[in-house]
Formats: sequence, C-alpha cells, structure tokens
Amino acid sequence: MPEEIKAHITGVVFQIPTKPGDRVAAGDAVIVLESMKMEIPVEAPRAGAVKEIRVQEGQTVQEGDVVAVLE
Repeated sequence: MPEEIKAHITGVVFQIPTKPGDRVAAGDAVIVLESMKMEIPVEAPRAGAVKEIRVQEGQTVQEGDVVAVLE
C-alpha cells in the first residue's frame, strides 16, 4: 500500500539521492533538505520501493508537504 513521505521541517530541497523504482530500507534518506545551513534527511519510514518523487532540487517545501511516495 502506498505511503506518503512528508517533510518534517520547512526547508529547501538540497539533494534527491533516490529516484522512482529505487529500493530503500527504513531510515534511508529519500530527500535531503537544507534548513538554517544544515542538511536534514527525510527518511523512509519503512522498507519499500520509491514510487514517486514529488519535489525538485531547489524547491522550497513546508512542514507536512508530501515529498515522495513509498510503495
């Protein structure tokens, strides 16, 4: 069942180390945000496959925004 991965802070998308189809483990960084000059990973809540990335590098996201979908 698909699960939305949400940003837990407001920040700018610094890096996207995954792409749709990639397998991830619980705790793997799916997106890396930059906030207050710090890099903060948005981690996969469980193992699965990345179904969709909904952001682009350089995009500003708000806390609670869906950044990716895990299958």
